[in-house]
Amino acid sequence: MDPAFLYAAARTPFGRYGGALAGVRPDDLAVTALRGVLAKVPALDPARIDEVVWGDANGAGEDNRNVGRMAVLLAGLPVTVPATTVNRLCGSGLDAAMIGSRAVESGDAGVVVAGGVESMSRAPWVLPKPGRAFPAGDMTAVSSTLGWRLVNPRMPQEWTVSLGEANEQLAERFSVPRERQDVFAARSHGLAAAAWDAGFYDDLVVPVEDVDLPRDEGIRPATTPQVLAGLKPAFRPDGTITAGNASPLSDGASAVVLGSAAAADELGATPLARIAGRGASALEPQMFGYAPVEAAEKALRRAGIGWDDVGAVELNEAFAAQSLVCLDAWKIDPEIVNTRGGAIAVGHPLGASGGRILGTLAHVLRERRQRWGVAAICIGVGQGLAVVLENVNA
Repeated sequence: MDPAFLYAAARTPFGRYGGALAGVRPDDLAVTALRGVLAKVPALDPARIDEVVWGDANGAGEDNRNVGRMAVLLAGLPVTVPATTVNRLCGSGLDAAMIGSRAVESGDAGVVVAGGVESMSRAPWVLPKPGRAFPAGDMTAVSSTLGWRLVNPRMPQEWTVSLGEANEQLAERFSVPRERQDVFAARSHGLAAAAWDAGFYDDLVVPVEDVDLPRDEGIRPATTPQVLAGLKPAFRPDGTITAGNASPLSDGASAVVLGSAAAADELGATPLARIAGRGASALEPQMFGYAPVEAAEKALRRAGIGWDDVGAVELNEAFAAQSLVCLDAWKIDPEIVNTRGGAIAVGHPLGASGGRILGTLAHVLRERRQRWGVAAICIGVGQGLAVVLENVNA
């Protein structure tokens, strides 16, 4: 099969829950990322895009009815450009890129735009439809922002614990103390702030129209482990997980341009990286934070390399606890991980995070002149995804 290459990446700044981007519809956020990434390949005739694959985790509000297709139409692309929306919860954006890369490799597509969006601020409350007309009792509105909702009563209770409780169990099982989680979280904020100050994100982040948000809204440069140590546990009275060592609820969108080697002329660009391996894994739902471990191992095997070859890792920081458990399992140098900050600082708009880590990884590999990198993400309900990139310019 022909190889698939990543040619360009772009994302919006990520906003805090109820923050600067809360007034922007998710389909409009998607338009910003879509236009932003296409601006990086100005030679491309948009009519030549074979497919748009978009990730979205909630899809219960303004992002309903195939938000990928809505973004194509709202962005002013030709109506002949097809689009689909995929949902693998937190991994939706990375899944979109994996699907797009397979389409290129198989020859079904020459150019694919993949991405994802989430407005957790605007995720609606939902009601189950009654089984009969005019029910006499009250109905409870359920937030669709994050986590389990309208749970099937046949699901085992141990599977349906909150995401935070699941990570308390993970931290307990793998002996990850609070202090270590807080150090990891503070590092994320420090590196993200330094990356913005150094101009690393200038080429990756595109502004949202009519919104004054020059950089990711959740970064706190002054955060220290000592400051984080003063926060109360969020899920257990004596727990280790706090609002400071977990990723926040966020809003944002991301996108990448994928294509074949032959597409370089049409795009007027040279590839940043080759999609060298992909991996998906699954386990017990409450163990979701550990799922990237096997996903990355699969992706590495398919790329034909090992961890000793890897020079950069972008692991989505859903929680410091699960991130540390993954790093320990991989036995890698933590200094190569999330060197430009991670989701604890930058934010985690569910459907957009996969595109963010993939685009960031490609740029880190280029900047650090490393050949191989891994992007990995954990996913609620017990799944993980990973992609291996090869820097073709190393």
